[in-house]
Amino acid sequence: MALTATQTVRQLATEIPNATRVFEKLGIDYCCGGGKSLEDACAQAKIPVAQVLNTLEQGSAPASSVHDLPDFRSAALSELVAHIVTTHHAYVKQEIPRLQKLLAKVVSVHGRNHAELVEIQHVFGSLSAELLSHMMKEEMVLFPYVTSLEQAFQTGRSAPNAAFGTVANPVQMMEMEHESAGNALKALRSLTGDYTPPPDACFSYNTLFTALNEFEADLHQHIHLENNILFPRAIAMEAQEVA
Repeated sequence: MALTATQTVRQLATEIPNATRVFEKLGIDYCCGGGKSLEDACAQAKIPVAQVLNTLEQGSAPASSVHDLPDFRSAALSELVAHIVTTHHAYVKQEIPRLQKLLAKVVSVHGRNHAELVEIQHVFGSLSAELLSHMMKEEMVLFPYVTSLEQAFQTGRSAPNAAFGTVANPVQMMEMEHESAGNALKALRSLTGDYTPPPDACFSYNTLFTALNEFEADLHQHIHLENNILFPRAIAMEAQEVA
């Protein structure tokens, strides 16, 4: 496909193999900010749009880890939901307690000389609580509805009744919470100086910053799959059911 600066980041992220890796490396918001044009996103990130277009064109071949996954633009929604839960939700639930323990250890040792660590701990604590609540709502309410909606669509039955009305309502709430999580990630990146440990950092300090950086990258991909693929497809499917 021909790439242009007027295409949205969301469109490029969903249609070009490895685009999310490029955006991650360049610091372009492709999950919560996916609705922006590439030109606007590059201006915000202070990166020449021509450089990004060239990088996307040069790096369009899929990596094996990405290529081995189904094309979630056309795969069953239940398959995408299962991938999100078993890959990204499981990762978040596993990493939060590990990172909280690491943070507590590093703060206890280095907090006196690096006051920003206390703020990092506070921001991550708030983010963790929000994510755990967010994922529970998805797993108990939204995702089961999406799966039932797809089953109804495939069998020609009417869309299931839901207390929240249309699926667009919980989707809007989830996207607002994604925006909040995205802001927390930006705050963590700023407080850590792009996850660059100070010269006096010990092994645990270095491990913490590496893990926080990896946590951010996974959450970006997690939100991308929901905001840019799962949610629009569920809304479109429900609209077909109603019609």
